[in-house]
Amino acid sequence: MSDRGYRRPRPLSPLREHLRDTFWFAPTMGFVCVFVLWLVASAVDEEIVVVLQREEAYDELGSLIAFVQDAKTIVTTISSAMMTFIGVVFSISLVAVQMASGQLTPRVVRIFVRSRISKLTLTVFLATFLFSLLVLTSYESEADPRRVVSVPLLQSMLTLVLVGLSLLLFVVYVSATLRLLQVGPVVDKIARDSFRVLGRMPRGPGGPEGLGPETGRVVHEGRAGVLRDVNTARLVRAARRQDVVLRLIPRIGDFVVPGTPVLAVHGGSVPPRSRLRYGVSVGVERTLHQDLAFGLRQLSDIALRALSTSVNDPTTAVQCLDRSIQFLAALVHLPLGTVHHRDRSGRVRLVQEGPGWEDLVDLAFEEIRWCVAGSPQVSRRLLAGLDDLLLLAPEERKQPLVRHRALLVQAVERAVPVAADREFALLPDRQGIG
Repeated sequence: MSDRGYRRPRPLSPLREHLRDTFWFAPTMGFVCVFVLWLVASAVDEEIVVVLQREEAYDELGSLIAFVQDAKTIVTTISSAMMTFIGVVFSISLVAVQMASGQLTPRVVRIFVRSRISKLTLTVFLATFLFSLLVLTSYESEADPRRVVSVPLLQSMLTLVLVGLSLLLFVVYVSATLRLLQVGPVVDKIARDSFRVLGRMPRGPGGPEGLGPETGRVVHEGRAGVLRDVNTARLVRAARRQDVVLRLIPRIGDFVVPGTPVLAVHGGSVPPRSRLRYGVSVGVERTLHQDLAFGLRQLSDIALRALSTSVNDPTTAVQCLDRSIQFLAALVHLPLGTVHHRDRSGRVRLVQEGPGWEDLVDLAFEEIRWCVAGSPQVSRRLLAGLDDLLLLAPEERKQPLVRHRALLVQAVERAVPVAADREFALLPDRQGIG
């Protein structure tokens, strides 16, 4: 295993990722912002009335009252129609997401949940509805310029601006939702998210250090679930204060149950439980925040479904292999395996196991290789990908690739009795069957 050195983690990173996995945070913040905007706009409108009354500009104020009364009809229509519009738009969207999850993999739902444009669209739609209701409360029945208190001029204009923004976001949102139904954009999104994980992984100079004897363990006391995130900043700080080294026992993506050990302590006593609280995050499913292998898991799932007899779509499997090979090519020279997180003084405080090169190669190719014997398009693409990786890989990383290539050739030779068909199926081709 290699050491990828230390890069100081961001303390709020797990919280930010948790909020990105929710669909309520953005609309809630939108409600708060729109309420503040309404208060500011109301104050400005009242100040406009005060200034005009002070200067006795009653004709101008009367014109504003007439304009605002005409705008009231539009605002009333917006407030009554907006919720219906929201319901129709997102009902259709949920049907589209359900179709995508059935066609590709249920894991693609997370793309919709984490989509910024989806959250922004819902936030602006709901904000427009709430703002229009608040503006309706500002209208007065009084039409005398000398006695009127508030003329919601700015509020009415802001309502129209929000409606225009809603229509613009609606077009963008529909385009983004339609892309979710296409295989290419989905696998491209998974690949780009995987590369973001790779960019956040700590890398740097350094070598493995001895941990010393194990002096204690910390068991998991929360709910059962998948280990999603590790708050490395918090655990490094706790280990530094206790002057110990912590070792994370499960890997990111492992399922943990209460009572099983999650942390091993080396070199001293176990840190107080209060310092280790929120050090690990457990959820109902994996996330790409710190999980280097989850992108390959999703690509493999899509490819396996495409190769099933019920779907029989080898071209989709080839698209998934394209991205898996691209990701492995980016990893081929990078150190993988054990990660050592250090404190400010450079001392190792947290040791975390990660997937090695062989683990990732197996994840990308093993299950797919079992299903390609009857699909020459996929076998040709897989052979071409393995050959490309063999050209890029250093000598110490070629063995898993050679093994998969040999097993693929054997599987095709067993499954295809005709020599000409075997020769065709075992011809490397980057397009599968161009």
